[in-house]
Amino acid sequence: PVIKTIFRLLSVLTLKLSGWKVQGHLPATGKCVMIAAPHTSNWDLVYMLMVSFALKRPIYWLGKEQIFKFPFKSFMKWAGGIPVDRSQSTNMVDYAVKVFQSVDNMVLTVPPEGTRSKVVYWRTGFYHIAHQAGVPIYLGFLDYKKKIGGIGPKVITSGNIEEDMVEIKKFYQDVQGRHPSKHIKDIH
Repeated sequence: PVIKTIFRLLSVLTLKLSGWKVQGHLPATGKCVMIAAPHTSNWDLVYMLMVSFALKRPIYWLGKEQIFKFPFKSFMKWAGGIPVDRSQSTNMVDYAVKVFQSVDNMVLTVPPEGTRSKVVYWRTGFYHIAHQAGVPIYLGFLDYKKKIGGIGPKVITSGNIEEDMVEIKKFYQDVQGRHPSKHIKDIH
């Protein structure tokens, strides 16, 4: 508890001194998927962790196994990281749904781009995880242009991914990532 309090204070101070504001909130308890978008830089994880500390709600996130090496492994896991071996063909949706079924309280953060590189379209795993687990999606964001990070609206999946993605796409239309050239505006 002491370390988390210290990290929260450091996060709030760092965000404030660098001109960032935090908006929105997550429910204090319960389960949900949180989109982390746009994801265009390694700094996105750092800022998203600071925002989560500022919001007083721990998040869990999936990261490639390579970032969980010494000397960062313990810290990454403490900060909510779940290593993923991307060389193996695993069904991450089924895995995440099983995790949701086994816990009472969890925010699983998923960057829909799946990478910091420019992509043509978003992966929809976050949607399928939320729908199959019966949990809401919160629209997490980092807008580097406005220096605002936080949580946007909650989306309850209907099962009609095309219609639900239109609602999600509208929210992210004006959110700018650290590297705007890597951010896709048209989410398929």
